[in-house]
Amino acid sequence: MSSWLGGLGSGLGQSLGQVGGSLASLTGQISNFTKDMLMEGTEDVPADLLNSGREDNEATHSVLRSENERLKKLYTDLEEKHEASELQIKQQSSSYRSQLQQKEEEINHLKARQIALQDELLRLQSTAQSVHPGSGRVPAATASPSLSYGISHHVSAFHEDDMDFGDVISSQQEINRLSNEVSRLKSELGHWRHIAEVQGTQSSDQTEICKLQNIIKELKQNRSQEIDDHQHEMSVLQNAHQQKLTEISRRHREELSDYEERIEELENLLQQGGSGVTVTDHSKMYDMQNTIQILQTEKVESTKKIEELEDKIKEIYKRLSSAEHEREVWKREQERLEVEKRQLTEQCERLKLECSTSQPLAWGQRDVVTEEERTLPQSSSAAEVLRLQQALTDAENEIMRLSSLNQDNSLAEDNQKLQMCVQILEKEKSLLSQEKEELQMSLSKLSNEYEVIKSTATRDIDLFSQVRDLKLNLEVKEQELNRSIHENEVLTAELEELDRQNQEATKHVILIKDQLSKQQSEGDSVIKKLKEDLDDGKQRIHQLEDDKMNIIKELDMQKEKLTHSERALSDLQLTKQKLEDKVEDLVDQLSKSEKNNFNIQKENCELREHIRQNEEELSTVRSELTQSQSQDSNSSLKDDFLKERETEVRTLKQNLSEVEQLNEHLKQVAFDLRTENEKLVVACEDVRNQLEESIAGNNQVSLERTAMLETLKCEKAQLETELCGAEKRLLEEAKKYKQTIEELSSARSLTTSALQLEHERLVQLSQEKDSEIAELKKSIEQMDTDHQQMKESLLSSLEEQKQLTQLISEKEICIVKLKEKSSELQGELDKCAQTLRKNETLRQTIEEKDRSLGAMKEENNHLQEELERIREQQSRAVPMPEPRALDSTTELESELSRLHIIKDHLEEEIKHHQKMIEDQNQNKLQLLQSLQEQKKEMDEFRYQHEQMNITHTQLFLEKDEEIKNLQKTIEQIKTQLHEERRDIPTENSDIFQETKVQSLTIENESEKHDLSKAETERLVKGIKERELEIKLLNEKNISLTKQIDQLSKDEVGKLTQIIQQKDLEIQALHARISSASCSQDVVYLQQQLHAYAMEREKVMVVLNEKTRENSQLKTEYHKMIDIISAKEAALIKLQDENKKMSTRFENSGQDMFKETIQNLSRIIREKDIEIDALSQKCQTLLTVLQTSGTGSEVGGVNSNQFEELLQERDKLKQQVKKMEEWKQQVMTTVQNMQHESAQLQEELQQLQAQVLVDSDNSSKLQVDYTGLIQSYERNETKLKNFGQELAQVQHSIGQLCNTKDLLLGKLDIMSPQLSPGSSLTAQSAEPLKAGRSAGSHETPQLLQQEVDDLRRSLQEKDATIRTLQENNHRLSESVAASSEVGRREHEQTDSEVKQLKEKQEVLQNLLKEKDLLIKAKSDQLRSSNENFTNKVNENELLRQAVTNLKERILILEMDISKLKGENEKIVETSRGKETEYQALQETNMKFSMMLREKEFECHSMREKALAFEQLLKEKEQEKTVTFQQERDQVMLALKQKQMENTTLQNEVQHLRDKESRLNQELQRLRDHLLESEDSHTREALAAEDREAKLRKKVTVLEEKLVSSSNAMENASHQASVQVESLQEQLNVISKQRDETALQLSVSQEQVKQYALSLANLQMVLEHFQQEEKAMYSAELEKQNQLLAEWKKKAETLEGKVLSLQERLDEANAALDSASRLTEQLDLKEEQIEELKKQNELHQEMLDDAQKKLMNLVSSTEGKVDKVLMRNLFIGHFHTPKNQRHEVLRLMGSILGVKREEMEQLFAEDQGGVTRWMSGWLGGGSKSVPSTPLRPSQQSVFNSSFSELFVKFLETESHPSVPPPKLSVHDLKPLDSPGRRKVDTSIPGSSKDVAEPRAGRRTDLSPFLAPRSAAVPLINPAGHGLGGPGHLLLRPVSDVLPTFTPLPVSSDNSAGVVLKDLLKQ
Repeated sequence: MSSWLGGLGSGLGQSLGQVGGSLASLTGQISNFTKDMLMEGTEDVPADLLNSGREDNEATHSVLRSENERLKKLYTDLEEKHEASELQIKQQSSSYRSQLQQKEEEINHLKARQIALQDELLRLQSTAQSVHPGSGRVPAATASPSLSYGISHHVSAFHEDDMDFGDVISSQQEINRLSNEVSRLKSELGHWRHIAEVQGTQSSDQTEICKLQNIIKELKQNRSQEIDDHQHEMSVLQNAHQQKLTEISRRHREELSDYEERIEELENLLQQGGSGVTVTDHSKMYDMQNTIQILQTEKVESTKKIEELEDKIKEIYKRLSSAEHEREVWKREQERLEVEKRQLTEQCERLKLECSTSQPLAWGQRDVVTEEERTLPQSSSAAEVLRLQQALTDAENEIMRLSSLNQDNSLAEDNQKLQMCVQILEKEKSLLSQEKEELQMSLSKLSNEYEVIKSTATRDIDLFSQVRDLKLNLEVKEQELNRSIHENEVLTAELEELDRQNQEATKHVILIKDQLSKQQSEGDSVIKKLKEDLDDGKQRIHQLEDDKMNIIKELDMQKEKLTHSERALSDLQLTKQKLEDKVEDLVDQLSKSEKNNFNIQKENCELREHIRQNEEELSTVRSELTQSQSQDSNSSLKDDFLKERETEVRTLKQNLSEVEQLNEHLKQVAFDLRTENEKLVVACEDVRNQLEESIAGNNQVSLERTAMLETLKCEKAQLETELCGAEKRLLEEAKKYKQTIEELSSARSLTTSALQLEHERLVQLSQEKDSEIAELKKSIEQMDTDHQQMKESLLSSLEEQKQLTQLISEKEICIVKLKEKSSELQGELDKCAQTLRKNETLRQTIEEKDRSLGAMKEENNHLQEELERIREQQSRAVPMPEPRALDSTTELESELSRLHIIKDHLEEEIKHHQKMIEDQNQNKLQLLQSLQEQKKEMDEFRYQHEQMNITHTQLFLEKDEEIKNLQKTIEQIKTQLHEERRDIPTENSDIFQETKVQSLTIENESEKHDLSKAETERLVKGIKERELEIKLLNEKNISLTKQIDQLSKDEVGKLTQIIQQKDLEIQALHARISSASCSQDVVYLQQQLHAYAMEREKVMVVLNEKTRENSQLKTEYHKMIDIISAKEAALIKLQDENKKMSTRFENSGQDMFKETIQNLSRIIREKDIEIDALSQKCQTLLTVLQTSGTGSEVGGVNSNQFEELLQERDKLKQQVKKMEEWKQQVMTTVQNMQHESAQLQEELQQLQAQVLVDSDNSSKLQVDYTGLIQSYERNETKLKNFGQELAQVQHSIGQLCNTKDLLLGKLDIMSPQLSPGSSLTAQSAEPLKAGRSAGSHETPQLLQQEVDDLRRSLQEKDATIRTLQENNHRLSESVAASSEVGRREHEQTDSEVKQLKEKQEVLQNLLKEKDLLIKAKSDQLRSSNENFTNKVNENELLRQAVTNLKERILILEMDISKLKGENEKIVETSRGKETEYQALQETNMKFSMMLREKEFECHSMREKALAFEQLLKEKEQEKTVTFQQERDQVMLALKQKQMENTTLQNEVQHLRDKESRLNQELQRLRDHLLESEDSHTREALAAEDREAKLRKKVTVLEEKLVSSSNAMENASHQASVQVESLQEQLNVISKQRDETALQLSVSQEQVKQYALSLANLQMVLEHFQQEEKAMYSAELEKQNQLLAEWKKKAETLEGKVLSLQERLDEANAALDSASRLTEQLDLKEEQIEELKKQNELHQEMLDDAQKKLMNLVSSTEGKVDKVLMRNLFIGHFHTPKNQRHEVLRLMGSILGVKREEMEQLFAEDQGGVTRWMSGWLGGGSKSVPSTPLRPSQQSVFNSSFSELFVKFLETESHPSVPPPKLSVHDLKPLDSPGRRKVDTSIPGSSKDVAEPRAGRRTDLSPFLAPRSAAVPLINPAGHGLGGPGHLLLRPVSDVLPTFTPLPVSSDNSAGVVLKDLLKQ
């Protein structure tokens, strides 16, 4: 049980936990109690019955046990079920609570929406009234009742939902449980009763019955107690719940009161407008319309300005991107320069190691220092560039944020997606940074490798040339550094200029932002309401069934159009398959939403009654839904844009990876080239070694020859011949080498010329491409301009369409309202007819009463005469009274009394009838007034709307003036607010009382009157039947006009659709025209444009004709209304005449019959007039048919044709039904066309967005292309510079050796010059000493000047001291006059004053903060004042009305008296006119026959009207057929245009592909040019190297030939000598000769092989170089493309990230600001009320404090302190004799004796007391400064004057604190933080002044002044102390200075201290 109840309590919540526990304890107690009672029942049985009934009890016990077990099982089952049901109930309760919250939110939203819709209704009515000033005065009558109804309905609905569902369910569970327990107890009671009866039958004892009855009573008591407890708990729960509800209802009532106040203000404003409405309303309306148009134009101009600013910002952003690009280029150049500087520093260090002397080291260090100093400004300039870039980015962010503020705030849904994109971009950014670092590392490695290669290349060259080259290179590098620094400065200047421009742009944007913020502040409320309406519309779509049907149809059409667009765009958008998948998902979601919408429609069947009330809101909701659809389309476009950006990011990543791969590939290729170069160098060295070895072998052979020639004297000639042949061969080989060299040079020249030709051709191609690019740019700009023009035309057309739709909706609303007003007017006419009938009956009864009165008066006169006769007879007769006479007199007296009573009754009835007549007249006047008020309310609402706009504009302009005025008029505002609050409820009560009185009078009238007689009723019925027929005819005419209006509206809708389709076609044609290559299509499209323009003109002509027909129909409608009003007037006249006829018929009916005949004749004339009007209308309809038709078919319509038409009426009815069905089909087709046009517009917008994106991409490609060209040219120049630098370095090394000797010589020269330098320093030190001595001589003069200044200031201070002494005497007098009681009161007042000061400070701060809120209240004040004036005017009008009514009552009384006389005349004349009655009856019969004939004519006219309707419908069918044909033609044209669009798009894509291919070819050709130039330069260098090598070889060979020839000559001389000896050795030499010949042949073959190998190597090198060129060109192209794409994507991503972050920040800031504003507004409203209360309290406190101060001053002026006088008297005798005069003077000043009298007394008694006071106060200070008391010094008032005086002297003699200078500038305001720090705030001048007077006393105070001058209570000027205010409300430390007191021990008394002072 406890667990079950515990579960229940946990389900109920914490608030019901204790209740659940108490219930569990109660139920446990109940169960225990029942068990105990049962046990007591078994125990209390007496002992006699135990033995007899034990067996029965045991049997019953066993039965009860079995039942208990069964019940336990049931109980457990029920517990489980109950727990399950509790869970379900919890879920249901939670769902119900959520539903309740939703309903409450919906109610709030409905409230807000109703208010917004009413505002929009007023707006629409104002616009409608501007269009139709006559017909637009009615709808405002329903606005205020609907508002009041909405509020009351909401209140009732709120108070019906008093109980929370969860609490109700829990309490219901408890009730069910308790009821189950009660039923269980009842069953137990029945069981025990049954047992008791069985036992009573067995053992007839009644003791058990009595006990069981007692048990039952106790159980009932327990049950009642439990019920009471449960009720108590329920009451507690209900109280708690009601408290919650009271809080909620209190809030709700506060909100309602706010709304009611606003409504009352609006009504007051409307009444003001109504009171001020005159003939000039129309002029005001026109003026307002003009102002609205001006504002719209200003809005358009502001939007244009914003767009221009955005364009400027984009240009600035482009400039910034270019600047950043240049900055990156400069950074790269700086890095390269730094690498080169490092190389140069290393080379310089090597040179330092080589140069052992110290001087070149010093020079090298200086050079290095200068280089480092030059690098430092570069780094600083780079830092400045970074800082400027950051500032620029911040400015750009601000500009983007400001621009995005003007955009839509509908980015809250995309925030999550944007955050994800931002995270992804940040990750990519980190990856890019890592890759950048890796590239930097690789660059550093490459630079190191370059340095190594450079060092290896330059090792073999001499150090001297290295030094020279390094010097030259250093100079060149310094020049380049200077250039780079200069360029950095130029860049910084440009960046500063950009910053200035950016700041100016930001200022301009801030100004625009301020203007826009003002406009936004005006439109914030409207925007918030619209947002709430949008949210409500999204939540409450299921409540609006009609809109849902239209929306579902539109969604179906959109689905179909989406499928069409997907089919059409499948060829164009193959790359966007993901987007199409997402679109399909959206379509699925739309289908799901449609299913949900169908389910919601089923639920909406129950809410149709509520929807009928909200039919007025449907138009606004439709417009909002169209806006939301446009927003959804925008959001879909944004999603597409984001997806495109994601694809671009992916492509960027792929490009990055490709760039990295290319970089790695380039690194590998460079490494391979290096290895190949090294191999080639090694091969060249091998060739050299081989040549040297061959030369050495030749030398050895020549030596062997010389040795062998001694033996070869015989064969000398043979050898010489062989040598000559060898020389010839060598010469031939040399010639061959020369020929190869020449061929190589010629080939080089040929290749260079060919390359130059190719270069020139490529330059021409590039120029042509540039010209083509310029032309394309111009065409793109023209396309942009055309596109903007098309956009503007589209926007204007859309605005016109929106205006047309708004006008149509407004006209529909006006028609509905006119219908309602007509129904209301008919009801009022019926009521008026009833009241007139009642008036007739009343008048009849009054006339009857008057007649009876006259008869009674005559009888009374007769009786009086008889009485007088009887009295005379009695006086003549005998005085003996007869019993008969007495009886007769008594009877006559009783009859007299009865007659008097009857007379009184009749007079009362007459008065009552008079009152009824007056009430009826008042009701008539009230009805007229209500009609006038209903007419006025529209004008008032319009005027209110205009006045609100004007007041808003005035308020924003006049805020500053109002602040000043409001500070003066705060108290007036309070009183006026109280008066207004009193006025408003009284007015409302008056209005409600008037309405109640009206309703009561109408009810009384309806109860009191009866019907008239039968004949008049017959006449009235006949007239009513005629009127009904007239009304039917009028209604049919109205229905015809409405049908014509509807047809015209349908035609207008169709024509607008056709115009939209034509606009779409025009847009497509513009898109085609934008393509430059299709001139023939342009001509064709222009022709089509002319044709469409002609068609549009025709359509506009048709539209104008339809509008004219509408205007004619409206005029006819107004004529019919005038006829109806004339009929109503005739009715009223007939009723009056009927009344007169009824009165005359009672007397004699002949006059009435004459009048009825006259009236019938008038009615017949009016019927004739109506028939004429109807015939005229039929003629106008005929003319309309003739004008609208072809002319031949309907031109000859005659009476015969009308008869045929009447015969064919049945056939035409069937055709009418078919026409209606066809009309519905046409409507559906028109709607389909609308949907298709909307889809086509969306597709066009998408295509335009794509065109814009492509144009942006092309512009970015062009920018990147130009940047790449520039960077490529820079790289070329850098490569050339590097080549020149290498040559210069090699040259400078040679020069450095020459400069080395010069430096050594300069060192020798510089060493003797160091000695004279020390002497110069000594000489320069001497003038410094002289300057110092001169400065020391000049300082005493300055000190003397300062001393003079100080003396002057001392003299001024003495003068001030004298004035202060006088002021001190006055202050001492005032101080002596105050008593101890006054001091205590002063303590209290000081504390109160301090509290008041603090509170006043808080209040001042709060008042400063709440000025804006007071402005708002002032606006309310003005409105309330205007309402008050309106109410006064209304009261005056009511008084005048009361006086008029009184005058009318008097006139009516006179009329009644006249009518009585006329009635008597009518009675006489009625008898003579019975004969005329018969003749009138005969004429009446004739007239009835005439009426029947007229009715037959009316029927014929109706049938003619039906025939005309059928003809009109046939014409409409023909028109619809033509419209269908036109629609088919338009659809065919559309399809053609779509095909043309697809072809144009394909052509555009082909052109783009061609452009991209041409660009790629351009880049490839440029790269090829650069590579060819590089290869040519390399080949030229290699050829030059080869030429040099070959020339060296030639020279070596020539030297060898010369040496060999010399050797041969010597050998010939020796051979001649040794011929003889050699002949013997010829055999041996011949053998050796053969061997040498073999060796020569072998060597020659080797030479040939070497030549072949060299040629092969050259071929291989050339082939390898060509391959390298191709590889480099391909890789460079890829790299350039990838770099360009990467840069583009990086820039786009950065722009996106910035824009997204700014939008996120703006959205968050907007949300935060909105929430803060709402919270602050609530807080500020509460604080204003609290501050008002506090301000009143503080003012009362101030008044009391001022009163107390005045009382204290008045009370303490004439009192003298006894203790003070006693101390002074004793002090007089303690003082020495020469100082007692001062004590006497002080006593005299306290007693009020003047100073002159005291001096006279002292002059008389020259006893010697002169300067006691001066010695007492000290030598320098002869004044007693009045220091104000601190809070620590307040206890001093309890001591005596002597103690106070001693403490004062102690504080004044304390020299620690210098006197502060009290000036206006040094006194700080209230809010300054350091206002109490006197020591720190003392200026230096006061300290300087105080120092020279230290010899005297430094304790004088500049604050000593008379009270009026020194410390004024009210600061009049207001400076220096934080503004005007009372000094008592300020803290003491701000107003006066405070001094540190000297502590006095408690042991010393005042007398001792005085004695010590006097001794000193």
